Amino acid sequence: MLNISFLKKQKVRIFLALLFGSVGTLSFSPFNYWLMAIVSLVGLLSVTLNCTIKQSFFLGLYWGCGLFSTGIGWIYKSIASFGGMPFFINISLVFLLVMYLSLYTGLFSGLLAYFWPSTSYYRLVIAAPVLWQITEFLRASILTGFPWLQFGYTQIDGPLQGIAPLLGVDFITFMLIIISGLIVYSINKRHKVSAIIAISFLFFPWPLSKYYWFTSLPEKAISIAIVQGNIPQKIKWVPNKLGLILQTYLNATIPYIGHVDVIVWPESAIPNDEANQNSFLTMLDKKLRKKNTRLITGILNIQTASKNKKMYNSAIMLGNSEKYSYPAKYRYDKHHLVPFGEFMPLEHILHPIAPFFNVPIFNFTKGNAIQPLIKVYGCNLTIVICYEVIFSQQVRHNFHKNTDFILTISNDAWFDHSIGPWQHLQMARMRALELGRPLLRSTNNGITVIINANGKIVSKIPQFTLRVLHVLVTPTTGITPYARFGVIPLWSLVALLIMFLLIFSI
Repeated sequence: MLNISFLKKQKVRIFLALLFGSVGTLSFSPFNYWLMAIVSLVGLLSVTLNCTIKQSFFLGLYWGCGLFSTGIGWIYKSIASFGGMPFFINISLVFLLVMYLSLYTGLFSGLLAYFWPSTSYYRLVIAAPVLWQITEFLRASILTGFPWLQFGYTQIDGPLQGIAPLLGVDFITFMLIIISGLIVYSINKRHKVSAIIAISFLFFPWPLSKYYWFTSLPEKAISIAIVQGNIPQKIKWVPNKLGLILQTYLNATIPYIGHVDVIVWPESAIPNDEANQNSFLTMLDKKLRKKNTRLITGILNIQTASKNKKMYNSAIMLGNSEKYSYPAKYRYDKHHLVPFGEFMPLEHILHPIAPFFNVPIFNFTKGNAIQPLIKVYGCNLTIVICYEVIFSQQVRHNFHKNTDFILTISNDAWFDHSIGPWQHLQMARMRALELGRPLLRSTNNGITVIINANGKIVSKIPQFTLRVLHVLVTPTTGITPYARFGVIPLWSLVALLIMFLLIFSI
């Protein structure tokens, strides 16, 4: 039994909480041991049994520290390599982030102990998934949200992957909590039926992954060349290196002009204001139009005409039938910005510490939440820039039934040689699976890939290399249930379960 006497010793519980939290990281990419997600959650639900509210809160906090310190501790590399701050401040910032995120798992455990103190079916199988969904929603929303390391992503290659196009990644997470709760209940109460139900919930959805919610459109296939420039982050924003950067991309691009339909450069491939690069863009646009090739690139757009200067992280398209003129007609402006990287949340409160964030770009302006599709050679693209791809609802809201494929451009050079880019890629794969569309991922230094509508990687190029990924992409059509209804079914179920708990268990 998991609640034997030595578990009552709080120090042992703390150790186990940290251990089980850390194990959770192994379920995410690049490790991909999806079963570890269940082991980690079973550990959390187990060590918090038969505890006081305070004990349960802190055990949940420690479990979160184990998960987030191992799962996103790589952020230290970004801060240390590019922030230019002392070691103590770097460590302190990572510690504060880990503690902040762990507050949500602490809140989950504390509330669970407060309302359902006994080891019951209500607590482990009904209340736990409901509270987890609520606290995860808060984590994904407060201060614009940071929904990194949601356990549903671990099932992109697991038995629950078939649920994604039906109900999305949040519902997969919901199911993982239910399965974990059933396992804990079966062990503690020696209830074999609960174990059988848990195994059924885990493996019965597997055949769903063999059902395709989309139809391929080979007649609309287009050839695409994705340029991975591999520009070191340390020189990316150095003004006297701009010419070298532009020439690097141009040299890699010219051989493909006239031989492919679309060329893609990553996020902020042109690390300068669009207005300042008018001559370069006009020259490149002329070459592209002459050979009937389109190019989509990341660029900055600084608008000074209004009273307050506005700066956008944008993607623009060149090579259209009409000549380029500033500002580019076909564009997408990033909406979901990175806190402390692209803007300062709670700026009036946190302004005194702003000088510590030694980053080259700051205080971007949000683009519109919903923006038009980009049309190219008869295909419609839903564009997503970097961080935005981890927000399933944002991508879904910009998805249309006539979207042919999704394009995400990113600059993961901030992540250096860490597991961060692999986790980022895992979340991008889930977007393709949820919406039933191929997803093209263009990055500065990797991981540049083509993902099919089933969320599988079909082509990629190595990290930290200057390469071009040349592929023929076949669009798809069809609307998945998740694309149609989003999280409405999940929150409807949560509401019903809350009413059930209020009536029967509290």
